[in-house]
Amino acid sequence: MENYLIEHCSPTLANIKTASLFTYTFQCKQGFIRCLLKINHTLNKRGVYVEPLRISEGRALIWVYRKSQIEQRLQETAISKFLRACEYDLTTLDEVILFLKRRIEESDGFPHEIGIFLGYPLADVIAFIKHDGKNSKCTGCWKVYFDENEAIRIFAMYEKCRTVYKKMFSLGKSIIQLTVAA
Repeated sequence: MENYLIEHCSPTLANIKTASLFTYTFQCKQGFIRCLLKINHTLNKRGVYVEPLRISEGRALIWVYRKSQIEQRLQETAISKFLRACEYDLTTLDEVILFLKRRIEESDGFPHEIGIFLGYPLADVIAFIKHDGKNSKCTGCWKVYFDENEAIRIFAMYEKCRTVYKKMFSLGKSIIQLTVAA
Protein backbone atom coordinates (compact mmCIF):
# COMPACT_ATOMS: atom_id res chain seq x y z
CA MET A 1 0.00 0.00 0.00
CA GLU A 2 2.81 2.43 0.85
CA ASN A 3 4.33 2.01 -2.62
CA TYR A 4 0.96 2.89 -4.16
CA LEU A 5 0.64 5.95 -1.93
CA ILE A 6 4.07 7.18 -3.01
CA GLU A 7 3.44 6.45 -6.70
CA HIS A 8 -0.07 7.89 -6.94
CA CYS A 9 -0.46 10.29 -4.02
CA SER A 10 2.87 12.05 -3.49
CA PRO A 11 1.46 15.53 -4.28
CA THR A 12 -1.35 14.93 -1.77
CA LEU A 13 1.09 13.70 0.87
CA ALA A 14 3.23 16.80 0.18
CA ASN A 15 0.18 19.03 0.69
CA ILE A 16 0.32 20.49 -2.82
CA LYS A 17 -2.73 18.61 -4.12
CA THR A 18 -6.13 18.23 -2.47
CA ALA A 19 -6.64 14.55 -3.23
CA SER A 20 -5.61 11.57 -5.32
CA LEU A 21 -7.28 8.44 -6.60
CA PHE A 22 -5.91 5.01 -7.47
CA THR A 23 -6.95 1.38 -7.83
CA TYR A 24 -5.46 -1.11 -5.41
CA THR A 25 -5.46 -4.89 -5.81
CA PHE A 26 -5.55 -7.10 -2.72
CA GLN A 27 -5.67 -10.82 -1.93
CA CYS A 28 -7.52 -10.78 1.39
CA LYS A 29 -10.31 -8.31 2.20
CA GLN A 30 -9.73 -8.51 5.96
CA GLY A 31 -6.01 -7.86 5.48
CA PHE A 32 -6.83 -4.94 3.20
CA ILE A 33 -9.19 -3.43 5.81
CA ARG A 34 -6.52 -3.84 8.52
CA CYS A 35 -4.02 -2.13 6.22
CA LEU A 36 -6.42 0.80 5.67
CA LEU A 37 -6.96 1.17 9.41
CA LYS A 38 -3.21 1.20 10.03
CA ILE A 39 -2.52 3.71 7.24
CA ASN A 40 -5.33 5.98 8.46
CA HIS A 41 -4.08 5.74 12.04
CA THR A 42 -0.74 7.02 10.79
CA LEU A 43 -1.83 9.62 8.20
CA ASN A 44 -4.91 11.09 9.92
CA LYS A 45 -2.52 12.77 12.38
CA ARG A 46 -1.23 14.78 9.41
CA GLY A 47 -4.69 15.57 8.01
CA VAL A 48 -4.64 12.90 5.28
CA TYR A 49 -7.42 10.31 4.98
CA VAL A 50 -7.50 7.11 2.93
CA GLU A 51 -11.03 6.10 1.92
CA PRO A 52 -12.15 3.19 -0.26
CA LEU A 53 -14.82 4.55 -2.60
CA ARG A 54 -15.60 1.15 -4.08
CA ILE A 55 -14.53 -2.35 -3.11
CA SER A 56 -15.12 -5.28 -5.44
CA GLU A 57 -13.57 -8.72 -5.89
CA GLY A 58 -9.92 -8.17 -4.98
CA ARG A 59 -9.88 -4.52 -6.05
CA ALA A 60 -10.56 -1.21 -4.40
CA LEU A 61 -10.83 2.34 -5.67
CA ILE A 62 -8.93 4.39 -3.09
CA TRP A 63 -9.39 8.13 -2.51
CA VAL A 64 -6.61 9.82 -0.54
CA TYR A 65 -7.56 13.32 0.53
CA ARG A 66 -6.74 16.29 2.71
CA LYS A 67 -9.86 16.55 4.85
CA SER A 68 -9.54 20.26 5.64
CA GLN A 69 -9.04 21.13 1.96
CA ILE A 70 -12.06 19.09 0.88
CA GLU A 71 -14.17 20.76 3.57
CA GLN A 72 -13.00 24.19 2.35
CA ARG A 73 -13.83 23.34 -1.27
CA LEU A 74 -17.32 22.20 -0.30
CA GLN A 75 -17.92 25.59 1.33
CA GLU A 76 -17.00 27.55 -1.81
CA THR A 77 -20.20 29.05 -3.19
CA ALA A 78 -19.74 27.96 -6.81
CA ILE A 79 -18.69 24.42 -5.86
CA SER A 80 -21.52 23.92 -3.35
CA LYS A 81 -24.00 25.21 -5.95
CA PHE A 82 -22.58 22.80 -8.54
CA LEU A 83 -22.71 19.82 -6.17
CA ARG A 84 -26.25 20.64 -5.04
CA ALA A 85 -27.25 20.60 -8.73
CA CYS A 86 -25.73 17.08 -8.79
CA GLU A 87 -28.05 16.22 -5.86
CA TYR A 88 -25.42 16.21 -3.10
CA ASP A 89 -26.54 16.92 0.45
CA LEU A 90 -23.76 19.12 1.81
CA THR A 91 -24.78 18.82 5.47
CA THR A 92 -21.66 16.88 6.53
CA LEU A 93 -18.56 15.57 4.83
CA ASP A 94 -19.60 12.03 5.79
CA GLU A 95 -22.91 12.50 3.91
CA VAL A 96 -21.06 13.85 0.88
CA ILE A 97 -18.68 10.88 0.88
CA LEU A 98 -21.55 8.38 1.18
CA PHE A 99 -23.32 10.00 -1.77
CA LEU A 100 -20.10 10.04 -3.82
CA LYS A 101 -19.68 6.32 -3.10
CA ARG A 102 -23.26 5.69 -4.24
CA ARG A 103 -22.67 7.69 -7.43
CA ILE A 104 -19.54 5.66 -8.16
CA GLU A 105 -21.34 2.38 -7.53
CA GLU A 106 -24.16 3.40 -9.90
CA SER A 107 -21.83 4.65 -12.63
CA ASP A 108 -20.13 2.61 -15.34
CA GLY A 109 -17.09 4.88 -15.09
CA PHE A 110 -16.79 7.86 -12.81
CA PRO A 111 -19.38 10.48 -12.06
CA HIS A 112 -18.07 13.65 -13.70
CA GLU A 113 -18.09 15.61 -10.44
CA ILE A 114 -15.22 13.41 -9.19
CA GLY A 115 -12.93 16.20 -10.37
CA ILE A 116 -14.23 18.43 -7.58
CA PHE A 117 -13.11 15.81 -5.04
CA LEU A 118 -9.65 15.64 -6.64
CA GLY A 119 -9.09 19.40 -6.52
CA TYR A 120 -9.54 20.10 -10.23
CA PRO A 121 -10.69 23.58 -11.24
CA LEU A 122 -14.49 23.84 -11.28
CA ALA A 123 -14.46 25.51 -14.70
CA ASP A 124 -12.60 22.54 -16.20
CA VAL A 125 -14.96 20.05 -14.52
CA ILE A 126 -17.98 21.88 -15.95
CA ALA A 127 -16.35 22.16 -19.40
CA PHE A 128 -15.50 18.45 -19.35
CA ILE A 129 -19.17 17.65 -18.76
CA LYS A 130 -20.36 20.17 -21.36
CA HIS A 131 -17.95 18.92 -24.05
CA ASP A 132 -18.29 15.23 -23.10
CA GLY A 133 -14.55 15.05 -22.43
CA LYS A 134 -13.63 16.29 -25.91
CA ASN A 135 -11.85 19.41 -27.24
CA SER A 136 -9.63 20.08 -24.23
CA LYS A 137 -6.56 22.28 -24.61
CA CYS A 138 -4.32 19.71 -22.92
CA THR A 139 -4.46 16.67 -20.65
CA GLY A 140 -2.49 15.80 -17.54
CA CYS A 141 -4.11 14.90 -14.23
CA TRP A 142 -7.29 16.32 -15.70
CA LYS A 143 -8.52 17.63 -19.05
CA VAL A 144 -7.81 21.34 -19.23
CA TYR A 145 -10.21 23.69 -20.98
CA PHE A 146 -9.16 27.06 -19.61
CA ASP A 147 -5.80 28.02 -18.03
CA GLU A 148 -3.49 25.73 -19.98
CA ASN A 149 -0.24 27.39 -18.86
CA GLU A 150 -1.14 27.14 -15.17
CA ALA A 151 -2.24 23.53 -15.58
CA ILE A 152 1.03 22.59 -17.31
CA ARG A 153 2.95 24.24 -14.44
CA ILE A 154 0.89 22.28 -11.88
CA PHE A 155 1.31 18.98 -13.77
CA ALA A 156 5.12 19.49 -13.81
CA MET A 157 5.10 20.30 -10.08
CA TYR A 158 3.15 17.09 -9.36
CA GLU A 159 5.56 15.02 -11.44
CA LYS A 160 8.62 16.54 -9.76
CA CYS A 161 7.06 15.84 -6.36
CA ARG A 162 6.40 12.21 -7.34
CA THR A 163 10.01 11.78 -8.52
CA VAL A 164 11.45 13.26 -5.31
CA TYR A 165 9.11 11.24 -3.08
CA LYS A 166 9.92 7.97 -4.87
CA LYS A 167 13.63 8.64 -4.41
CA MET A 168 13.24 9.60 -0.73
CA PHE A 169 11.06 6.54 -0.06
CA SER A 170 13.62 4.25 -1.75
CA LEU A 171 16.28 5.78 0.53
CA GLY A 172 14.32 4.79 3.63
CA LYS A 173 12.05 7.74 4.46
CA SER A 174 8.75 6.52 5.87
CA ILE A 175 5.26 7.52 4.76
CA ILE A 176 4.76 9.58 7.92
CA GLN A 177 8.08 11.37 7.36
CA LEU A 178 7.00 12.20 3.80
CA THR A 179 3.53 13.42 4.77
CA VAL A 180 3.39 17.15 5.41
CA ALA A 181 1.16 18.09 8.35
CA ALA A 182 -1.93 20.13 7.53
